[in-house]
Amino acid sequence: MPTDLPNLLTLSRIAAIPLLVALVALHSPWGDAAACFVFSVAAITDYFDGKIARQRKTVSGLGRMLDPIADKLLVAAALMLLAGQGRLPGLSLYPAILIMLREILVSGLREYLAEIRIGLPVTRLAKWKTGFQMGALGTLLAGETGAAVLHLSFLPVALIGEAMLWTAAALTLVTGWDYLTAGIRHAGQPQNQAPPAAPAAPPSLGPGGKPQPGPAGPLARP
Repeated sequence: MPTDLPNLLTLSRIAAIPLLVALVALHSPWGDAAACFVFSVAAITDYFDGKIARQRKTVSGLGRMLDPIADKLLVAAALMLLAGQGRLPGLSLYPAILIMLREILVSGLREYLAEIRIGLPVTRLAKWKTGFQMGALGTLLAGETGAAVLHLSFLPVALIGEAMLWTAAALTLVTGWDYLTAGIRHAGQPQNQAPPAAPAAPPSLGPGGKPQPGPAGPLARP
């Protein structure tokens, strides 16, 4: 049901995107700090929605459908905000591009494999990638201005966020390659085909060579 707590947590990640955009658009230190907070809370729900669903045994098709969609929408919105506002320092735009391309790749693979009823499980390394990715985006959304509001000016926030983003991009390449090879392996296998229909048994003949009705009724017309 959409009103189940796990599904509500998943939907909250989608609902957080307009608020995130509005806070970044303020161009203020408090707005940056609030954007970091909103993004971090939304990212944490990704852990709890699945955990609660498994504990309560309320895993649903709606939840399985919405969960990856909500994650990718949240990550894409954050990356586009950072790129559009010029807040990806130095060469940080390139790992951001890698992360976006990987999300598109995995989405396409999942869609294809779903058609042939094959799941694409999330690996432990992919979970580490997600952790570094969410941490990097939250840190970069705060930036130096948000860190000053939180009295964390002594930390090189931009440098930390950039390092985490590069780490996430490296893990993105590894996990993306794993998913791609898995998809190619399944795509190369022959698909199961339905066996040919068995030929119809000839009708039994009665006296004079006339067709005789079977036990299920008279002979069907072609």
